[in-house]
Amino acid sequence: MSEATLNDPKLPPGGMTARTVQAGLAALAGERRGLRAFLPFAGPAVIASVAYMDPGNFATNIQAGAKYGYGLLWVVLAANLMAMLFQALSAKFGIVTGMSLAEGCRKHFPRPVVWAMWIVSEIAAMATDLAEFLGASIGLSLLLGVPLIWGLLLTAIGTYAILTLQQRGFRPMEIAIASFVGVIGLAYIAELLFAPPDWGQAVRGTLVPHLADSGAVMLAVGIIGATVMPHAIYLHSALTKDRMPAVDDSEKRLVLRWSNREVLLALSIAGLINMAMVCMAASAFNTGHQEVAEIETAYHTLVPLLGAGAASVFMISLLASGFSSSVVGTMAGQGIMQDFVAFRIPLWLRRLITMAPSFVVVALGYNATDSLIASQVVLSLALPVPMIALLLLTRRRDLMGDFASGLGLQAAAWGAALVVLALNSLLLLDTIGIDLPFGG
Repeated sequence: MSEATLNDPKLPPGGMTARTVQAGLAALAGERRGLRAFLPFAGPAVIASVAYMDPGNFATNIQAGAKYGYGLLWVVLAANLMAMLFQALSAKFGIVTGMSLAEGCRKHFPRPVVWAMWIVSEIAAMATDLAEFLGASIGLSLLLGVPLIWGLLLTAIGTYAILTLQQRGFRPMEIAIASFVGVIGLAYIAELLFAPPDWGQAVRGTLVPHLADSGAVMLAVGIIGATVMPHAIYLHSALTKDRMPAVDDSEKRLVLRWSNREVLLALSIAGLINMAMVCMAASAFNTGHQEVAEIETAYHTLVPLLGAGAASVFMISLLASGFSSSVVGTMAGQGIMQDFVAFRIPLWLRRLITMAPSFVVVALGYNATDSLIASQVVLSLALPVPMIALLLLTRRRDLMGDFASGLGLQAAAWGAALVVLALNSLLLLDTIGIDLPFGG
């Protein structure tokens, strides 16, 4: 949340307008039903879902579809289910405790541990923004035919303009992010019309787990390892912690019910978009263009295959992804700094710090796609911090009361965490060149 939002006397502490809060209170009192009751609580999961449609996902999904057709759709589905679990837990922690995950860490972990967690999380936030900022810049560069450095400058201006919406509270920001998500979704509906998939193979690839070779194993590792994002786990709890004034456990259960429904809806849409990316790449590239693995290559290959229209729609979706995810990454980084160490800096300075690595990468002439991959390795190293912290805190009855995770939920969450962490470890080892038994 921006400092302007925090200090605006016209807005409640959660950054919601009085009208939205009153609508939420009416829903809690049973005076609103159905969609009218749901809407005041919608927004946090939509913002968090953008992390699952960022440019890093574009690159991974294109490679999966180009090289293995529909065969890795089941991996995308499994990764999305894991993401739902952790985002729901993060939202619950915020709703029940009135704290963000970073605040909870600051208050309940030893101070040296908290400082170490903050440093790792700041590095992760910058790595996240590197991928997202570069993604939008690549899109602008290709669409407008300008050098990448100009794409970076235009992206910086655009994302900062969107971030100023926070001064009006969360609702305008949520509407803007939801609009970007809508653009990405519509773009991929259009792409599926340009390159109709084989629906029979798509269904089979979704429901029947199969890994064709060692390369498929490592790509599956990459898909899952890049899905659960550290900044999204932190941000979701920050967005729900004081959004609606629930005064007792009964009202918190209602808020939690709406939150879980939004998580299910928002991340289902994100998952379908990711699956559509794989299907488009499978239909367009799997026969004759399996070497396509980079965003720039995909764009240039789409032009002769499907026409300039399909390529332009692809770039528009990448732009929407890059702008929205870069905005969300900056919001998450701002919250991480404020809640871990209670230190605030102006939003423009935060934006300047997080985009600096992208300018360094381009100025030094590094390959943009290689830099995206490197940022994912950094995220793999940072992911255990918020994931394990969330699982430790949500099982504590002194914090969560009757909302503490039961044994069944704990087992499922720890199992998912161990799978993600093990796969991230494999991805890291493979990236740094250590031979694995199934490496190829």
